[in-house]
Amino acid sequence: MSEPDGRSELQNQAVIIVDHGSRRAASNQMLQDAVSAFAAQSKFRIVEPAHMELAQPDIATAFARCVERGADRVIVFPYFLSPGRHWDQDIPRLVREAAASFPGIPWLVTAPFALHPGLLSVISDRIQHCLAQSVLPAEAQQGCEVCTGDRPCLFK
Repeated sequence: MSEPDGRSELQNQAVIIVDHGSRRAASNQMLQDAVSAFAAQSKFRIVEPAHMELAQPDIATAFARCVERGADRVIVFPYFLSPGRHWDQDIPRLVREAAASFPGIPWLVTAPFALHPGLLSVISDRIQHCLAQSVLPAEAQQGCEVCTGDRPCLFK
């Protein structure tokens, strides 16, 4: 029988959303915020953040957390705009190393954002928002999730 929220078929599949990682806490927090937002609207019960390097949790830690939470399959989404060496070499290697401790747990690495059609509307929305802010006096500007507080919009 299916659960009311539609999660039953994905109950034991986990998602790890992985970025590069940064020495800047605000950048790492942005991944955590994206993961939390995705988890809240997703049908996946198990969603974990990971950083490729420079910050924790790393991919091995996230993979272990997924298994501890009951995952019987791990799906890794590279939070990258374009395919490149991190996508086709580094992340698969790190996932393979993490998965070695859990034989029998299949995994896959998805494509990054790349040219997904949904990005076109994101690009348009971001440009329109920033253009609208650029004509307002500084005290009337309303930032976004990036341009806030001590990091205002950049206008010349």
